[in-house]
Amino acid sequence: MVARAGLSYRFTHAITRKPADSVANGLRAVDTGDPSGAAFRAEHELYVKALQDAGLTVDVLPQLESYPDSCFVEDPAFCLPEGAIQLRPGTASREGEGKEIRAALDARFDKVVELPGSGYVDGGDILMLDDVILIGLSARTNREGADAFAQLLNEWGYNAEVCETPEGVLHFKTACSTLGEGVILATEVMAKSGFFGERKVVVVPDGEDYAANVIRVNDVVLVPEGYPKTLAAIETSGFKTVVLPTHEARKVDGGLSCLSLRFASKAA
Repeated sequence: MVARAGLSYRFTHAITRKPADSVANGLRAVDTGDPSGAAFRAEHELYVKALQDAGLTVDVLPQLESYPDSCFVEDPAFCLPEGAIQLRPGTASREGEGKEIRAALDARFDKVVELPGSGYVDGGDILMLDDVILIGLSARTNREGADAFAQLLNEWGYNAEVCETPEGVLHFKTACSTLGEGVILATEVMAKSGFFGERKVVVVPDGEDYAANVIRVNDVVLVPEGYPKTLAAIETSGFKTVVLPTHEARKVDGGLSCLSLRFASKAA
C-alpha cells in the first residue's frame, strides 16, 4: 500500500453513542468507583462538540442500557473510506454490540462486511497510520481474529501488521496514538517495542500513561484533561490541542479514541 497522506487523521464524519446509566456496570481492570451516567453524558456532550468544532458531522446514537460499555463504539467496528467492518469484541458481555451498531454503519457506508471467521478483534487494538494498520494482540483480540482482519485489509488494498501488545496493556491504543505527520505518542514501554520503525515517537512522561490515548482530528489533537506534561510535549512537537474531561470514561478503562468511529467519506 502506498502511504495515503492524512488517512489516520483527516476525517469528515464520526459515529458516537450516548453513555447509558448502566455504564456503572461497565468493565474495568481496577475498581476506582462507578461512573455516573449523567456525568458521563455531560462529558460526552463536550466530546461531540469538540469533534464538530474540528469539522466533523457527528451521528449521536441513543444510549443502550442493555450494553453497559456500548458508548465505546470504537470496539465493535472499524471504518475506512471504502467501507466499514463489523468486528467481534473479545468480551462476552459486548458480543452483541456489533449488531447494534450495524444500522448506523449501513446508513453511512455502501459497503459493510463482518469480520470473517470466529476470532475476536476489539477496535481499541487497531492503530491506523497513513501507510500501515497495526493490530495488537491482547486479552480482547486473538490471533485468529487479527489474522482474519489483516487478510481482509490486504484485500482492500491496505498493509496490516499484527503486533504483540506489551504485557499489562489492556488495548494496543491504551498505550499509543498517532499525532499525524509520522509522529507517534506512546508510553515508554510501547516506545521501546520497535513497532513504529523510524517514525518520531513522543514519549509520555512518567506518571501520565493514561494520556497516551489521544486522537488527532483534522487540525487538532484531543487530549485528556489533567496531564500537563503530556499536553506540553504534544504542543512542543507543533500540534494544536483541545483538552477534554474523561474522568467518567477512565473509571471503566475508556479513553478518547474509544468514544467514536472516525472516518472520511469516500468523496472527500
